Amino acid sequence: MEHINKAKLISIWIFILPFIAVNTCLILVTQFHSLFPNQVDVIHNTFPYIDGGASISRTARPYPSWLVFKPLMIFTSFLLVKYWMYNREIISFFSRDHKNIKKIFFFGVASAIFLTLHSIFLGIKFDNDLYKLFRRVILLSFIIFEIVAQAYLVSTLYSFKENISNYLNLNILKIKIVLVSILIVVAVISIPIISLPGDEFMGITLKFLKHGLEWNYFLGVITFYLLTFLMWKKN
Repeated sequence: MEHINKAKLISIWIFILPFIAVNTCLILVTQFHSLFPNQVDVIHNTFPYIDGGASISRTARPYPSWLVFKPLMIFTSFLLVKYWMYNREIISFFSRDHKNIKKIFFFGVASAIFLTLHSIFLGIKFDNDLYKLFRRVILLSFIIFEIVAQAYLVSTLYSFKENISNYLNLNILKIKIVLVSILIVVAVISIPIISLPGDEFMGITLKFLKHGLEWNYFLGVITFYLLTFLMWKKN
């Protein structure tokens, strides 16, 4: 199965490249302050996975951070399109007329397009409420479409697990199902909170919660692809 091998190979890069992108930007903006022409862009003493001291966008949008972030994320978007194409072929091979094939491909490719748009517009500033809403919608659309694609994929693979048992590690597939289930629950709970304008709601400070959630959620989303690499057996 050539497409399984391709999906396995490409999935590890879909994990590695975004992981390098966001964490390199974090290291640059917190540790290499002299690289930033505008010192208001630097950040001191934060580990946002725990303290939520900065958002991913805050670390990635200033120069020179965006020189790392934008190319890597746009290339990741390209790899995502290839990944969902390979999965379409894999599902077609084992269950040619499966009802979820078109849904998986649509949501997967759409998520990649939204990620590209988010990367392109990151750091471009317009003092316009409609533009700010546009950027927020793009980011939320990436999250929603990505999670829907992941959910459809794992449920589809599990539906004919007996046919593909020689090709994958069923325990890893079950872990992916648990991961996607957690991501869905967290998204349902947190998207209304993240979408709120400002940093306070009913007297509660949301800024650090939003940022910490963003970093860890992003890590969860790309971990799906690390698990894909571990799930498929070499053929």
